Amino acid sequence: MTGLIARWRTAARAAGAGDPASVEATGAELLERWREPHRHYHTIAHLAAMLDVIDRYASTASRPDLVRLAAWCHDAVYDPRASGDRNERDSAALADALLTRLGLPPAEVAEVKRLVLLTAGHAVDLTDADGALLCDADLAVLAASPPEYDRYAAAIRREYAHVPEPDYRAGRARVLAGLLALPSLYRIPALAARWTHPAHTNLTRELTHLTP
Repeated sequence: MTGLIARWRTAARAAGAGDPASVEATGAELLERWREPHRHYHTIAHLAAMLDVIDRYASTASRPDLVRLAAWCHDAVYDPRASGDRNERDSAALADALLTRLGLPPAEVAEVKRLVLLTAGHAVDLTDADGALLCDADLAVLAASPPEYDRYAAAIRREYAHVPEPDYRAGRARVLAGLLALPSLYRIPALAARWTHPAHTNLTRELTHLTP
């Protein structure tokens, strides 16, 4: 946890955050959200994995500091019982409140909110380098090895344990089909070349298991 707080501190200060005590308190607040007991995939492990990808490909973005802040905020509100893009909209609103409180300029706050909202559907314009980095990092797990992907899929099912199996299968199938229908699952060329095929293979395999 100490390492994550240090990464939060660095990103927040790079974006213009002021009071160090407020930065620390806000980072701790976000970590508590990421550690909520109903989360099984959307945990600090997912956050750390996203930040690793962002750090590795930071040179592809115009404002990697804002992409990092968006990663911290994008699932800060996560309620599996919420409908549609409610979680993304609530996470964007929380980002607005937290980053404004830290003294970030309004333009930076607005950009982080915009990035957070992109994670609702992962549809990113080809000219949007910052959105591409955030969404590629968010979807990195789709290109994992089959055993790791299966652990991810099982963790998602646990988060939706309240949903009856037929309804879950139908809803999950819609999500997977939507991902497969994206014009580009990954936008950063190096990631697209390496991750697209294994991700499509994993998604198709799960989709086949979900549908009769």
